[in-house]
Amino acid sequence: MAAGGGVRAASSTGTPSWAVRIRGADGEIAGAGILLSPDRVLTCAHVVDRAAAQVTAEFVGAADHSVPAVPARVHAYVPQTLDADGDPSGDVALLRLEHPRPAEEAVRLHRLSAPGREVRMYGFPYDHNGGIWFRATAVGGRGRDGQVQLVPRSPGELASPGCSGAGVADSDTGEVIGMVLSSMRDRHGNLFSFMSPAETIVRHLSEVDRWTVGPTAVDAALRSTADDSSGALLDEPFAQRLTAWLRGHDGRQVKISVVRHDDAARDATLRRTITLADRELRTPGSVDRASLDPPDTVPSAGGHDLAVNAARKTAAEIAERIAARMGLWHHPEQSALDRIRAAKVTVTLVVVGVDEACDPPALLDLLDVVRAGGSRLLLVFRTIGACHDDARHRLVIQPALERRARLVERLREITGPLARALHERRATVVPYGIRPLDADLVAAHAALADLTHSRSDPGHGPDLNRYERLADRAADRITGAIARLDQLRERREELRGRLRSYHVLHQHATQGEEDPAVDALYLRAHELLQRRPCDVPAAEEAVRAYTRRVEQPHPGEEFSS
Repeated sequence: MAAGGGVRAASSTGTPSWAVRIRGADGEIAGAGILLSPDRVLTCAHVVDRAAAQVTAEFVGAADHSVPAVPARVHAYVPQTLDADGDPSGDVALLRLEHPRPAEEAVRLHRLSAPGREVRMYGFPYDHNGGIWFRATAVGGRGRDGQVQLVPRSPGELASPGCSGAGVADSDTGEVIGMVLSSMRDRHGNLFSFMSPAETIVRHLSEVDRWTVGPTAVDAALRSTADDSSGALLDEPFAQRLTAWLRGHDGRQVKISVVRHDDAARDATLRRTITLADRELRTPGSVDRASLDPPDTVPSAGGHDLAVNAARKTAAEIAERIAARMGLWHHPEQSALDRIRAAKVTVTLVVVGVDEACDPPALLDLLDVVRAGGSRLLLVFRTIGACHDDARHRLVIQPALERRARLVERLREITGPLARALHERRATVVPYGIRPLDADLVAAHAALADLTHSRSDPGHGPDLNRYERLADRAADRITGAIARLDQLRERREELRGRLRSYHVLHQHATQGEEDPAVDALYLRAHELLQRRPCDVPAAEEAVRAYTRRVEQPHPGEEFSS
């Protein structure tokens, strides 16, 4: 049994008891579903026809290895809609079974942070009517509804027709964390699937909250109130900065803000932004109110994974909250801090009232571990003081200096040893099919000069994100060019060996007699192979001409290579 009731989704490689195959009124497989309770099945709205008298739910993972078929009717239905930008929303439905299934077959949805998770889905695509597992990685949010993009582990594992409505199970914990919505191939050939996570499903179908476990993402004190909707309580510049960070537009891993208790507008703006960025709390009412505000003050659902009110909480309590959201369950011999440190899970974390925690220095130790693991942090202080200054130094300034130093070393590697290796190879072979890289090296030199001569304080120095992308691009292109040049050099050596071998064969066959025509072909190939840089395609053609001539039999003899 899973925490909170139900069975674990991925506790074995077998067919899960909660997996439902749904057939339409025409008898064809329409999609999949998730058994949430003895008489409720969750699926996609597009899988079922709202107007149909009934559909059939088939339980392929029944304990007795039969496949019970149970008539079902649409109980709740939220069709997919598209907003003005084409972003989809909804597409969820709840079915009521005419005859209940055993309670132990049902599963609970679980609230977990989604990005970066390895997941599995059990669906019913063509040629696999009995069901099959698909693997994918949850890579991030899509649109404003809080949907999550899934990238298949292999092209053959794209969730195809018959998988809509399938449960998405976290591979590590075995918990069902969402439902497959659709899949697509873009114009570049990239394959994607999309899921609606538990929180988004609950927002659309509030009844599903009964079968959803795990703490909600936002502490009660940080949720927007009815009074916060007043336009007078919107600090627009602050909302814009928060929204830009939640959308990942400002490039900072750690953002530190100060919101005093006596600043009503800033405090309300903080709660409003946190609420709108949560998948479950982003209700139609809150979105409708925010629709009157500037668009760049409204974050997308799923902008954060967890928002914690640190006031009067211990670092250990907050660590348990973070670990639970990451899916790192309690372990009697391992603290939450150690579990977080060892895990490869990242979250976007909001902590409000850092300086009001029971032990702020201990909380900063925890936050430093979370930051070092790659998570993004929005830290809100109530006052500017020693704790604020310590946090800024430990979590912003010092990591930025270390990051800058690593980037400088990398650029020195690119402009030094890597560039020399490239030039050495280009001096030996003509770089056919390799794009010129002078501009990349010039840009890398310019970035290095900027980093070594400009201010080093965060927020005022060079754009490290831009220079890191530049370094990635330059390193990838140069190493790729070196690999291609090495292939050309290896081919040159193969041609040299082939030319020598055929020259020996020719000398043996002619017993040292001169043949000006053949000798001219040999000298031409030899000269091209010795030239620096060597034109390998031209040399290859010259060697081919020589070997073809050598292979021609001399009068009165047979010759074979």
